[in-house]
Amino acid sequence: MDPLPNPAPLASKLRNTLVRYHSIADGEWRVARKTKDATVWRKPSEEFSGYLYKAQGVVEDVTNRIVDHIRPGPYRLDWDSLMTSMDIMETFEENCCVMRYTTAGQLWNIIAPREFVDFSYTTSYEDGLLTCGISLDYGDVRPNFVRGFNHPCGWFCVPLKDSPGHSLLTGYIQTELRGMLPQSAVDTAMSSTLANFYSDLKKALKT
Repeated sequence: MDPLPNPAPLASKLRNTLVRYHSIADGEWRVARKTKDATVWRKPSEEFSGYLYKAQGVVEDVTNRIVDHIRPGPYRLDWDSLMTSMDIMETFEENCCVMRYTTAGQLWNIIAPREFVDFSYTTSYEDGLLTCGISLDYGDVRPNFVRGFNHPCGWFCVPLKDSPGHSLLTGYIQTELRGMLPQSAVDTAMSSTLANFYSDLKKALKT
């Protein structure tokens, strides 16, 4: 188990990585899934042998409220159907923490429940916000869970210029689920999970 990292340089590096992903040309992405709520693309990850996924959709709400529902805190567990538990392990400052969370089994339990320990950081970006994270090798793995690993990931949320009550939400996710899994199962699960994320989030914001 590694000691906890110094948060300031890790937060800065993480933000820079996400901003770089956000500037990747459209031609490098291939559509993986399209629903009425979101489009999901993918491209080979630079971090591991899987894919970096990009998801994007318009959400009817203001930026701060959307990000409050996504970042670690009381809202996320209430609406995210994949997440089964979440604990804040360390808080460095209001916008920076280490959290441990667990996810439900997927695809008729071909993908068993997973546990993640992530460094999470929320910061301003243009007229909106960026909430981002990366997994740490920290804490003991709970029994009956496989420890997964999130390579740099995050959500950009910015108000639409011509419709301030709506926000453009763009996510970058590259999750290494680990364990003995066929890559096709992982790809199916990731693209459908990201599409469902938008529909679940929209329902939560309306309540």
